[in-house]
Amino acid sequence: MKHKISIMLLLFLMIFSSHSSSLASSEDQPNLMSEAAILIDANSGKVIFGKNAKRQMYPASITKMVTGILAIEEGDLTDIVRVSKEATKVDGTRVYLLEEEEVKLKRLVQGLLVNSGNDAGTAIAEHLADSESAFATKMNNFVKEEVGVTDSNFTNPHGLYDENHYTTAYDMAKIAQYAIENESFKKIVGTKELEWNGEGWETTLYNHHRLLWDYEGVTGIKNGYVLQSGFTLATSAEREGVELIAVTLNAPSSQDAYRDTTKLLDYGFGNFSTEEFSAGQTFEDNEGNQYQLESQTYVTVPKNSTTTTNIFDDALVIRNEDGTVIFEEELSPVNDFEKPLKERVEDFVALDDKVEPWPPNLGIRNWINQEVNK
Repeated sequence: MKHKISIMLLLFLMIFSSHSSSLASSEDQPNLMSEAAILIDANSGKVIFGKNAKRQMYPASITKMVTGILAIEEGDLTDIVRVSKEATKVDGTRVYLLEEEEVKLKRLVQGLLVNSGNDAGTAIAEHLADSESAFATKMNNFVKEEVGVTDSNFTNPHGLYDENHYTTAYDMAKIAQYAIENESFKKIVGTKELEWNGEGWETTLYNHHRLLWDYEGVTGIKNGYVLQSGFTLATSAEREGVELIAVTLNAPSSQDAYRDTTKLLDYGFGNFSTEEFSAGQTFEDNEGNQYQLESQTYVTVPKNSTTTTNIFDDALVIRNEDGTVIFEEELSPVNDFEKPLKERVEDFVALDDKVEPWPPNLGIRNWINQEVNK
């Protein structure tokens, strides 16, 4: 969803690039150990809180969000993938694939996102693009063209360290927002446990994202760690009609990453709500002109705060009680020809009353009255 954002909002969104920012007062902001973090409303895309959210960082295994959604959207999950020798030799966490083993693409995506299998990531990359480097090109094109983020560069499908493999908390939140709109992706990242019956490994996989068990409403997504990145975590959660996405980067420990994420989610659910406006919903300005929204729209608003809604310069403008613009969306005028005939005729009669009478022999007013009364 793309919104027309005012200059004021644009400047607001940019100030969190070097320090903490929030929609609420500074004393309410969570104090985090992670070097960079962000919290957004998954429906509206609104940035609720940010700390160094545009700072270039190493993502580690939350990279796999990109690999997973790319495999789901551009691959065929029923495909049979033959595992290469190179895939079996990838460092780090694995699902212990064997050379020449044949596995469904869907199974590899599950092993990638539930158990963080680096070997599954390489097998997916080679299946879709013949090599990790060629797949990385697809990843970069995908996040720019489909998701719309521009401050990331990926060199591999799994997140193992490379100095040219980087992202930002903001970019990762937008990638997560895009990915969870896909029901297959959302179901996989929310899988707590999965029976794995591979040729080289038979076990029960338990999702590495511990908040699936420990925080009410968490629905996924992915954790990560390499030495150069510290502990990274991307999380989605839903409560009472509000859906949030939190990303933390370079936490000193996994416990710090989970604590920071818990603070962010508590802050979001405790202080904000989401209002929905349906496509085609109409609004009227002070002069009686009617306008409508072209598409379904979500707005993030502070709880326990009075907001005002006005039509200004053909746009829906919502302001906080202190006058701050929190949302602006261009509207489309409701054309007269879309009105029922009776309403159009009544408008015509009202206009006729303001001008000189029609000649008696024309009989137009009699015809109008007949049409109105049908």
